[in-house]
Amino acid sequence: MTKSLDPVAALANHMPDVMAIRHHLHRNPEIGLSEFKTSDFIASRLVDMGYEVTRGLAGTGVVATLCNGSSQRSLGIRADIDALPIHEETGADYASENPGVMHACGHDGHTAMLLGAAKIIAERRNFDGTLHLIFQPAEENFGGALLMIDDGLFTRFPCDAVFALHNEPNLPFGHFVLRDGPIMAAVDECKITVNGYGGHGAEPQSALDPIVAGASIVMALQTIVSRNIHPLTPAVVTVGAFHAGVASNVIPQTAEMLLTIRSFDPDARDELEKRIRLIAEGQAASYGMQVTLDYQRGYNPTVNHKAETDYIIDLATRFSGAGKISQMPRPNMWAEDFAYMLEERPGAYFFLGTQRTENDPPLHHPKFDFNDDILPIGTAFWVELAEDYLKV
Repeated sequence: MTKSLDPVAALANHMPDVMAIRHHLHRNPEIGLSEFKTSDFIASRLVDMGYEVTRGLAGTGVVATLCNGSSQRSLGIRADIDALPIHEETGADYASENPGVMHACGHDGHTAMLLGAAKIIAERRNFDGTLHLIFQPAEENFGGALLMIDDGLFTRFPCDAVFALHNEPNLPFGHFVLRDGPIMAAVDECKITVNGYGGHGAEPQSALDPIVAGASIVMALQTIVSRNIHPLTPAVVTVGAFHAGVASNVIPQTAEMLLTIRSFDPDARDELEKRIRLIAEGQAASYGMQVTLDYQRGYNPTVNHKAETDYIIDLATRFSGAGKISQMPRPNMWAEDFAYMLEERPGAYFFLGTQRTENDPPLHHPKFDFNDDILPIGTAFWVELAEDYLKV
């Protein structure tokens, strides 16, 4: 079939429906692994479009399959569907109706764009092969990608390649930003509990103050990246929370710290855990106390494949022009469970800029609201990807 010279303009009639989907999802956000109504909504729409719909992977995951022609080629496109435990402050007329939960990361937009593309692809049937649209739960906290894989995602739905995007309000509107190799970090978490001996604040000599020991641990942790990790190896150790005590004149029994640890290199990842344990135990011992550590390995690094990254760069250049394509000079220290899909299949993850102004609320902010103006671009790009990768 003949394509429009402007793939975005060609889909203008579909955009009111895509926006309505986005606003519906925004009003009805659900936390990871509990996206029951969201899953029902997605599945119902896809069935109406003529897709073969499979449900139940990772509990609330949905996979929609559409075959056309005779080619054995296959493609996977993933959208995340979960929300965050944040109280919304956007004031939008489609604001969350689920108190304390909101789409503060734009997964409502990701899902709406892929559903919009699904409808257009099904209507046009301008591809040859098998398309799998993966609507994944629990990206934010519970590793829904790995859970879907463990439930047989790529065994049941083979994909020659798999792709995903994420909106980014701090990048110029309509710009595609990505890189070959590592694009996002591995993430680990650690809870350190200092076990002291409580007492009266006026008689500290009779107590073992876990706040003092904890403060020493916090400061000593700052030396790990600067003194134990190679200067050219990216790593982050952040103490994001410190909880201890309830009154000025009471020395508490315990102090608790919560850490996030980011890395790319497997050896550096091991060294970070080793040093955190040694520092916490050693600093506490120097004050006559002990610590307990709960160290949890989280998502692996997200690593793009070269051929698929080059393909997205080429396709995006043809789609939007070279001026709207940027290659990241260095990886982002965020984390993303699409990492596990890229460990199983070739593919690439990329960012799509959605900036309105230089003061846009960032992702995970209570005032963040996905920029609806990007819906035509993201929707059209997924259509272009499916029709180009699975060329007739």
